[in-house]
Amino acid sequence: MSRFESYQNAFANAYLTRSDSGVLEVKLHSDGGKLVFNGHTHEQFVDLFHQIGSDPENRVVILTGSGDAFMDAISPEGFDFFSPRGYDKIFREGKKVLMNILDIEVPLIAALNGPVLLHSEYALLADIVLATPETVFQDKPHFDFGIVPGDGVNLLWPEVIGSIRGRHFILTRQVLDAQTARDWGAVNEIVPSGRLLARAHEIAEGLAALPPLTSRYTRIALTQKLRRIVDEGAGYGLALEGISAAEVARSAAANG
Repeated sequence: MSRFESYQNAFANAYLTRSDSGVLEVKLHSDGGKLVFNGHTHEQFVDLFHQIGSDPENRVVILTGSGDAFMDAISPEGFDFFSPRGYDKIFREGKKVLMNILDIEVPLIAALNGPVLLHSEYALLADIVLATPETVFQDKPHFDFGIVPGDGVNLLWPEVIGSIRGRHFILTRQVLDAQTARDWGAVNEIVPSGRLLARAHEIAEGLAALPPLTSRYTRIALTQKLRRIVDEGAGYGLALEGISAAEVARSAAANG
Protein backbone atom coordinates (compact mmCIF):
# COMPACT_ATOMS: atom_id res chain seq x y z
CA MET A 1 0.00 0.00 0.00
CA SER A 2 1.41 3.36 -1.04
CA ARG A 3 0.92 6.78 0.53
CA PHE A 4 0.97 9.91 -1.61
CA GLU A 5 3.65 11.61 0.46
CA SER A 6 6.04 8.72 -0.17
CA TYR A 7 5.95 8.91 -3.97
CA GLN A 8 4.72 12.43 -4.83
CA ASN A 9 8.23 13.71 -5.54
CA ALA A 10 9.87 10.38 -6.35
CA PHE A 11 9.70 10.56 -10.15
CA ALA A 12 11.88 12.88 -12.19
CA ASN A 13 9.52 12.84 -15.17
CA ALA A 14 6.13 13.09 -13.48
CA TYR A 15 4.68 16.03 -11.58
CA LEU A 16 1.97 14.79 -9.21
CA THR A 17 -0.72 16.82 -7.46
CA ARG A 18 -3.85 15.60 -5.68
CA SER A 19 -7.01 17.43 -4.68
CA ASP A 20 -8.74 17.04 -1.34
CA SER A 21 -11.33 14.90 -3.11
CA GLY A 22 -8.70 12.42 -4.24
CA VAL A 23 -8.28 13.47 -7.88
CA LEU A 24 -4.65 12.76 -8.79
CA GLU A 25 -3.18 14.71 -11.72
CA VAL A 26 -0.10 13.12 -13.29
CA LYS A 27 1.74 15.44 -15.67
CA LEU A 28 4.55 13.80 -17.64
CA HIS A 29 7.50 16.06 -18.44
CA SER A 30 11.23 16.38 -19.03
CA ASP A 31 12.86 19.24 -17.13
CA GLY A 32 9.49 20.96 -16.89
CA GLY A 33 8.85 20.86 -20.63
CA LYS A 34 7.38 18.26 -22.90
CA LEU A 35 8.39 14.68 -22.22
CA VAL A 36 11.30 13.13 -24.10
CA PHE A 37 10.74 9.41 -23.74
CA ASN A 38 13.84 7.25 -23.23
CA GLY A 39 15.00 4.09 -21.49
CA HIS A 40 15.03 5.80 -18.11
CA THR A 41 11.40 6.94 -18.37
CA HIS A 42 10.47 3.46 -19.66
CA GLU A 43 11.80 2.02 -16.41
CA GLN A 44 10.46 4.84 -14.24
CA PHE A 45 6.87 4.63 -15.46
CA VAL A 46 6.60 0.99 -14.37
CA ASP A 47 6.98 2.06 -10.76
CA LEU A 48 5.04 5.31 -11.23
CA PHE A 49 1.86 3.51 -12.26
CA HIS A 50 2.41 0.82 -9.65
CA GLN A 51 2.62 3.39 -6.85
CA ILE A 52 -0.48 5.20 -8.14
CA GLY A 53 -2.44 1.98 -8.30
CA SER A 54 -1.32 0.96 -4.81
CA ASP A 55 -2.56 4.14 -3.12
CA PRO A 56 -6.11 3.68 -1.79
CA GLU A 57 -6.57 7.44 -1.39
CA ASN A 58 -6.51 8.03 -5.15
CA ARG A 59 -10.12 8.30 -6.29
CA VAL A 60 -9.63 9.36 -9.93
CA VAL A 61 -6.44 9.73 -12.00
CA ILE A 62 -5.84 12.29 -14.77
CA LEU A 63 -2.89 11.52 -17.05
CA THR A 64 -1.60 14.43 -19.12
CA GLY A 65 1.56 15.91 -20.58
CA SER A 66 3.56 19.12 -20.50
CA GLY A 67 4.24 21.69 -23.19
CA ASP A 68 2.71 21.25 -26.62
CA ALA A 69 2.70 17.44 -26.80
CA PHE A 70 1.56 14.49 -24.76
CA MET A 71 4.35 12.29 -26.12
CA ASP A 72 6.03 12.95 -29.45
CA ALA A 73 9.79 12.76 -28.80
CA ILE A 74 12.02 9.77 -28.11
CA SER A 75 15.71 9.38 -27.37
CA PRO A 76 17.72 6.14 -27.49
CA GLU A 77 19.38 7.07 -24.21
CA GLY A 78 19.01 4.28 -21.65
CA PHE A 79 17.70 1.72 -24.15
CA ASP A 80 19.54 -1.43 -25.19
CA PHE A 81 17.43 -3.12 -27.84
CA PHE A 82 20.30 -5.08 -29.32
CA SER A 83 21.60 -7.44 -26.63
CA PRO A 84 19.69 -10.30 -24.96
CA ARG A 85 20.04 -8.83 -21.46
CA GLY A 86 19.20 -5.34 -22.64
CA TYR A 87 16.08 -6.42 -24.44
CA ASP A 88 15.05 -8.64 -21.55
CA LYS A 89 14.80 -5.47 -19.46
CA ILE A 90 12.66 -3.74 -22.10
CA PHE A 91 10.51 -6.88 -22.44
CA ARG A 92 9.81 -7.11 -18.70
CA GLU A 93 9.14 -3.38 -18.31
CA GLY A 94 6.93 -3.29 -21.40
CA LYS A 95 4.64 -5.98 -20.01
CA LYS A 96 4.56 -4.59 -16.51
CA VAL A 97 3.78 -0.97 -17.42
CA LEU A 98 0.60 -1.93 -19.26
CA MET A 99 -0.64 -4.17 -16.47
CA ASN A 100 0.27 -1.53 -13.90
CA ILE A 101 -1.89 1.00 -15.75
CA LEU A 102 -4.74 -1.49 -15.72
CA ASP A 103 -4.07 -2.07 -12.02
CA ILE A 104 -5.01 1.55 -11.38
CA GLU A 105 -8.43 0.46 -10.18
CA VAL A 106 -10.07 3.87 -10.21
CA PRO A 107 -11.37 5.86 -13.21
CA LEU A 108 -8.54 7.02 -15.46
CA ILE A 109 -8.84 10.10 -17.67
CA ALA A 110 -6.30 10.81 -20.41
CA ALA A 111 -6.06 14.55 -21.12
CA LEU A 112 -4.02 14.67 -24.32
CA ASN A 113 -2.51 18.11 -24.64
CA GLY A 114 -1.01 17.57 -28.08
CA PRO A 115 0.48 14.97 -30.43
CA VAL A 116 0.75 11.34 -29.33
CA LEU A 117 3.33 9.78 -31.65
CA LEU A 118 4.50 7.00 -29.35
CA HIS A 119 3.04 4.90 -26.57
CA SER A 120 -0.48 5.87 -27.50
CA GLU A 121 -1.49 2.60 -25.83
CA TYR A 122 -1.20 4.41 -22.48
CA ALA A 123 -4.09 6.67 -23.52
CA LEU A 124 -6.13 3.79 -24.90
CA LEU A 125 -6.09 2.13 -21.48
CA ALA A 126 -7.87 5.16 -20.01
CA ASP A 127 -11.63 5.17 -19.50
CA ILE A 128 -12.17 8.68 -20.83
CA VAL A 129 -9.97 10.33 -23.48
CA LEU A 130 -9.96 14.09 -23.95
CA ALA A 131 -7.96 15.72 -26.74
CA THR A 132 -7.24 19.18 -28.04
CA PRO A 133 -7.69 20.20 -31.69
CA GLU A 134 -3.90 19.97 -31.99
CA THR A 135 -3.80 16.34 -30.88
CA VAL A 136 -2.82 13.82 -33.53
CA PHE A 137 -2.03 10.13 -33.20
CA GLN A 138 0.63 8.15 -35.00
CA ASP A 139 2.82 5.16 -34.28
CA LYS A 140 6.05 6.67 -35.55
CA PRO A 141 9.21 5.38 -33.88
CA HIS A 142 8.85 1.61 -34.32
CA PHE A 143 9.22 1.63 -38.09
CA ASP A 144 11.67 4.54 -37.86
CA PHE A 145 13.93 2.18 -35.89
CA GLY A 146 13.02 -0.77 -38.12
CA ILE A 147 11.33 -2.81 -35.39
CA VAL A 148 7.94 -4.44 -34.89
CA PRO A 149 5.32 -2.28 -33.12
CA GLY A 150 4.61 -4.99 -30.55
CA ASP A 151 4.46 -3.05 -27.27
CA GLY A 152 0.66 -2.84 -27.06
CA VAL A 153 -0.29 -0.51 -29.90
CA ASN A 154 -0.72 -3.65 -32.00
CA LEU A 155 -3.31 -4.93 -29.54
CA LEU A 156 -5.23 -1.82 -28.57
CA TRP A 157 -5.66 0.19 -31.77
CA PRO A 158 -7.46 -2.65 -33.63
CA GLU A 159 -9.58 -3.19 -30.51
CA VAL A 160 -10.55 0.48 -30.18
CA ILE A 161 -11.06 1.63 -33.78
CA GLY A 162 -11.69 -1.71 -35.51
CA SER A 163 -9.44 -4.42 -36.87
CA ILE A 164 -8.99 -3.14 -40.43
CA ARG A 165 -8.62 0.50 -39.41
CA GLY A 166 -6.24 -0.41 -36.59
CA ARG A 167 -3.96 -2.52 -38.74
CA HIS A 168 -3.91 0.18 -41.43
CA PHE A 169 -3.07 2.80 -38.79
CA ILE A 170 -0.06 0.78 -37.61
CA LEU A 171 1.22 -0.43 -40.98
CA THR A 172 1.04 2.91 -42.81
CA ARG A 173 2.06 5.11 -39.87
CA GLN A 174 -1.17 6.97 -40.48
CA VAL A 175 -1.52 10.39 -38.86
CA LEU A 176 -4.92 10.41 -37.19
CA ASP A 177 -6.30 13.87 -36.39
CA ALA A 178 -8.38 14.48 -33.29
CA GLN A 179 -11.70 14.70 -35.13
CA THR A 180 -11.15 11.43 -36.97
CA ALA A 181 -10.02 9.78 -33.76
CA ARG A 182 -13.24 10.99 -32.14
CA ASP A 183 -15.35 9.75 -35.05
CA TRP A 184 -13.64 6.35 -34.84
CA GLY A 185 -14.05 6.00 -31.08
CA ALA A 186 -10.53 6.67 -29.75
CA VAL A 187 -11.40 10.11 -28.31
CA ASN A 188 -14.45 11.15 -26.30
CA GLU A 189 -14.23 14.94 -26.44
CA ILE A 190 -12.17 17.57 -28.24
CA VAL A 191 -11.54 20.51 -25.92
CA PRO A 192 -9.68 23.80 -26.54
CA SER A 193 -6.18 23.53 -25.10
CA GLY A 194 -6.85 26.25 -22.55
CA ARG A 195 -9.83 24.29 -21.21
CA LEU A 196 -8.38 20.78 -21.34
CA LEU A 197 -7.37 20.29 -17.72
CA ALA A 198 -10.38 22.19 -16.42
CA ARG A 199 -12.65 19.82 -18.32
CA ALA A 200 -10.67 16.80 -17.11
CA HIS A 201 -11.02 17.94 -13.50
CA GLU A 202 -14.70 18.70 -13.99
CA ILE A 203 -15.32 15.10 -15.07
CA ALA A 204 -12.97 13.75 -12.41
CA GLU A 205 -14.69 15.56 -9.56
CA GLY A 206 -18.01 14.11 -10.64
CA LEU A 207 -16.51 10.62 -10.58
CA ALA A 208 -14.80 11.25 -7.24
CA ALA A 209 -18.20 11.98 -5.74
CA LEU A 210 -19.32 8.41 -6.37
CA PRO A 211 -19.08 5.90 -3.51
CA PRO A 212 -15.47 4.65 -3.48
CA LEU A 213 -16.26 1.01 -4.14
CA THR A 214 -18.68 1.93 -6.92
CA SER A 215 -16.11 3.92 -8.90
CA ARG A 216 -13.32 1.42 -8.21
CA TYR A 217 -15.26 -1.66 -9.19
CA THR A 218 -16.75 0.04 -12.24
CA ARG A 219 -13.23 0.65 -13.56
CA ILE A 220 -12.43 -3.01 -12.90
CA ALA A 221 -15.61 -4.17 -14.63
CA LEU A 222 -15.00 -1.97 -17.68
CA THR A 223 -11.39 -3.08 -18.22
CA GLN A 224 -11.67 -6.85 -17.89
CA LYS A 225 -11.58 -7.37 -21.65
CA LEU A 226 -8.57 -5.07 -22.03
CA ARG A 227 -6.82 -6.96 -19.24
CA ARG A 228 -7.32 -10.24 -21.08
CA ILE A 229 -6.10 -8.74 -24.36
CA VAL A 230 -2.95 -7.31 -22.75
CA ASP A 231 -2.25 -10.39 -20.66
CA GLU A 232 -2.54 -12.71 -23.65
CA GLY A 233 -0.79 -10.58 -26.25
CA ALA A 234 1.76 -8.21 -24.76
CA GLY A 235 4.50 -10.76 -24.14
CA TYR A 236 4.18 -12.25 -27.61
CA GLY A 237 4.19 -8.85 -29.30
CA LEU A 238 7.23 -7.71 -27.38
CA ALA A 239 9.03 -10.95 -28.22
CA LEU A 240 8.42 -10.31 -31.92
CA GLU A 241 9.68 -6.76 -31.44
CA GLY A 242 12.85 -8.18 -29.88
CA ILE A 243 13.44 -10.57 -32.79
CA SER A 244 13.17 -7.69 -35.24
CA ALA A 245 15.55 -5.61 -33.10
CA ALA A 246 18.10 -8.43 -33.23
CA GLU A 247 17.86 -8.44 -37.02
CA VAL A 248 18.38 -4.67 -37.12
CA ALA A 249 21.49 -5.10 -34.96
CA ARG A 250 22.81 -7.92 -37.18
CA SER A 251 22.28 -5.87 -40.34
CA ALA A 252 23.94 -2.81 -38.78
CA ALA A 253 26.95 -4.90 -37.75
CA ALA A 254 27.24 -6.46 -41.21
CA ASN A 255 27.10 -3.06 -42.89
CA GLY A 256 29.42 -1.41 -40.41
